[in-house]
Parts: sequence; structure tokens; C-alpha cells
Amino acid sequence: MGSPKHLRKLYEKPKKLWDTARITEERGLATEYGLRSMHELWRMKTILRKIRRNARQLLSHTGTAANESEKQLLARAKGFLIRGETATLDDILALTTKDILERRLQTQVVRRGFAKTMRQARQLITHGHIQVGSQKATSPAYLVKFNEEQQINWRGKPVTVQETKAEEPEPEAETAETKPDEEAKPETEKAKPESEVTKVVPDA
Repeated sequence: MGSPKHLRKLYEKPKKLWDTARITEERGLATEYGLRSMHELWRMKTILRKIRRNARQLLSHTGTAANESEKQLLARAKGFLIRGETATLDDILALTTKDILERRLQTQVVRRGFAKTMRQARQLITHGHIQVGSQKATSPAYLVKFNEEQQINWRGKPVTVQETKAEEPEPEAETAETKPDEEAKPETEKAKPESEVTKVVPDA
């Protein structure tokens, strides 16, 4: 089981962390699929990498044990990655990162019209408004099986999420009531008539 203080990481870091081409590609995928951090993308890549690694190993082995392992691997891939009963190990090797990102619950909520954007989908899921079957789903990274797609539904009353940008207030039109300070002074502060001003006459 391992120590609860030192949990096993669910993802493998890239070997070259500062590869410009990889960073550009991953940022594009993170933006397209609404990922919160690169760790989420690396987790999906790790799952796919392990499946493809097993497929490559099985291609180089023969025998009854290898055939059984191949059937189990194909059954797993057909559950949520590859459609069709005639899929082979070569089809697994042809999978890309986008293929597994499309199976995330966050993506499926958008594809099925429950949300307009990935950001909305993530909010709906984390707030507990989406269920798969009869179970509430709160993880945007949940990999949806093909037989669960039709079971994605609202949990309770449908929610409408609108994303609106904060509108800047328009400047008020200058009217007679909102004149500059000099013109808006009260009557008592205006200049007094000349008759009321005391003149000082210098001594002769």
C-alpha cells in the first residue's frame, strides 16, 4: 500500500522539462481542454504511455500467456479509448494524447451540450451538478467509458452558467446638475456685489 505520507505520483514528468516544442504543444492542449495545470496533462499522458508500453511488449511476445494479456489490454482499451470490436494492438499504438483527453468527463460534458466552454464544464463538475449514472461525479479528470456516455446527466435541477465580462461603467454626461466645481458653488460662496465690498483707501 505504501506510506500515506509519501503517496505515489500519478504522473511521470517529461525527461526534458525545458523543451520548447513540447512546452508549446502542451500549453496549447491545456488551453484547448481547460486543464488547470500541466500535472493533469502529464497524468493523462502517463496513462496512455503505460497502455502503449504494454502493447509494444505484447507485440514481441508469443504464447498463451501473451494472448491472454493481449485480450485483457484490448478489452480495457475498448472500454474507453478505442471504438469497435476489431481493434488491434496497432490501433493502441496509434493513439494520441488528444484521444485520451477527449475521454475526460470535463470534455464529455462540453461535447454533450451541458456546458458551452471547458471552464463552465469544470465548474459544474466540481460543484456537484453532474452525475454519471446514479453517482455524483466531482472529478473533471474522470475517464468516461463508452457505455457511460448516455448516462451523463444533471444531478438535480439543470444549471445555467453564464460567463460575462465585467462591463466598465460609462462616463456620466455632463448636465446642469453636474457642472465643474467653480460653477457648482453655492450662492453664499459667489462673489459679493461691489456695493458690499469694503474698499480700503490709502492715506493721503
